[in-house]
Amino acid sequence: MTNDTTTTPDSTMPDSTMPDSTMPGSTAGGVPGQASAPGQEPRQITLPEDRYATELAFLAAYDSGPRPPGWLLTPRAVVTFVMGSAGDALSLPKGARPAAGVPRRLVIEQKFVGERALVERCVVTLAGERGLLLVGEPGTAKSMLSELLSAAVCGTSALTVQGTAGTTEDQLKYGWNYALLLAQGPTEQALVPSPVLTAMTRGAVARVEEVTRCLPEVQDALVSLLSDRRIAVPELAGGDGAQLHAAPGFTLIATANLRDKGVSEMSAALKRRFNFETVGPIGDVDAETALVRRQSRAAVERVGAAYQVDDAVLEALVTAFRDLRDGRSVEGWEVERPSTVMSTAEAVSVAGSLGLAAAYFPGDRDVLSLLPGHLLGVVRKDDPADAARLLGYWDGPVRRRAEQGSATWRALWDLRSVLES
Repeated sequence: MTNDTTTTPDSTMPDSTMPDSTMPGSTAGGVPGQASAPGQEPRQITLPEDRYATELAFLAAYDSGPRPPGWLLTPRAVVTFVMGSAGDALSLPKGARPAAGVPRRLVIEQKFVGERALVERCVVTLAGERGLLLVGEPGTAKSMLSELLSAAVCGTSALTVQGTAGTTEDQLKYGWNYALLLAQGPTEQALVPSPVLTAMTRGAVARVEEVTRCLPEVQDALVSLLSDRRIAVPELAGGDGAQLHAAPGFTLIATANLRDKGVSEMSAALKRRFNFETVGPIGDVDAETALVRRQSRAAVERVGAAYQVDDAVLEALVTAFRDLRDGRSVEGWEVERPSTVMSTAEAVSVAGSLGLAAAYFPGDRDVLSLLPGHLLGVVRKDDPADAARLLGYWDGPVRRRAEQGSATWRALWDLRSVLES
């Protein structure tokens, strides 16, 4: 089942209706938007089950409807967790008894920008205990969506295998504690479960990132696992541990990068075990600009500095990314697309770099003057020859907008020499 939609990440939307003490993204250890769980040291990245623990506890008490086996939330509450409550404060029903510290009214922030229908299809797939495969270009929030879904369904997003050319079948099934293996022989105590096996026995959600980067023989291990819902342990033949069965609720979310489609093409047998959902770039320019602003502002605020990238610079940045990504400007002018992916994630990275440059080197230069150099760095990632395509973009849409009287684009046109150096 393949469906195209428009999506990308968002994890810094403010929640002004919540008391500061209960905001899931409240500051911890001086890092805005990256809360740590009680008793933990601040982290660069906080897992969604920790960062949004208040929201998850609230939604568990808010919706008491039917839940699939092993689920912490109802399917409807999972969708609300991912897509937010549209700025409305939800109220717990009378008689609901939330966990200590959970407010009775809460705005659920939007964490994923895109179509609600996509998230609903993903949730229905998981509720049916079928494998879910999220495919798309790099930087379209496939991993983030899989983390959010896992956290909401089973309370953890950490049962993860990162697919690489070096991933082995053991990392999808099980290994051994060799000290115990030598001392006792093959026993259940000596067996070291993989994240996937742990998810199976718990009835939780396992995640396999970049599954097409795994070798075909490693991918094939998933076929029997998703079909038979059990793992055989030949070394324990004759004992109770010879067959390890999946508990109700177990399923698997995999991600695949469309740019890596040919690395290790999935077999037809494995494809049949998944429902496919295609995650694409954001369709609305205003939504993408707002997201880039929030994410880059958060990066600057992490260092305790003021955000000094104005809206005109952000709009020019996002417009350039969209023009180069689509191969056509917003005015309809043809643009030669570079081979690299001009993703929203890359736009956030560039905007964050501009903000940090302004924070660390205040007054040295105009922030807009830094944009051409950063764009050149992005465009040349896959093919240095793509620098000529960026120069062609400057000689096309950038020049035309400058001629139409835009001060921002005129300033960018005057910076053309940066791309020639």
